[in-house]
Amino acid sequence: MAVKYSAGILLYRHAGKDLQVLLVHPGGPFWTKRDEQSWSIPKGEYPPGADALAAARREFTEETGCDVDGTFIALSPVKQPSGKLISAWAIEGDMDPSTLRSNSFHMEWPPKSGRQQEFPEVDRAEWFDLLRARRKILPGQLPLLTELEATLSRRES
Repeated sequence: MAVKYSAGILLYRHAGKDLQVLLVHPGGPFWTKRDEQSWSIPKGEYPPGADALAAARREFTEETGCDVDGTFIALSPVKQPSGKLISAWAIEGDMDPSTLRSNSFHMEWPPKSGRQQEFPEVDRAEWFDLLRARRKILPGQLPLLTELEATLSRRES
């Protein structure tokens, strides 16, 4: 089985003494009632050999409606339980979650109904301090938060 690759952006900001990260909640009926351990960084798949940072920036824009630019911090890739490899970059910035504009996808819903419905890829975004973010984010992405915190701590000392 071929490895799948995904790339994303971990947007962060300082709110007083707190470090906050922007996470997104997946859209669609499967995720509607899920909250803890279901949020993610904005990310998406890209083909082998493609520019991963360009893919991460494109996916951030597609899932949030916002562009990011500046100095990116490369984080260590994380392998997901599915085998997918996520490459991620952190960048300091700000975004108003109420301005979220996500692309959408179609799927048969309800199952076996023959009806196609459209759902947003991301149904909401929210800023979380690291304590809450660790409870909200998918477990396979937890190392991204840990590395961001360690990296910023080293830079500030």
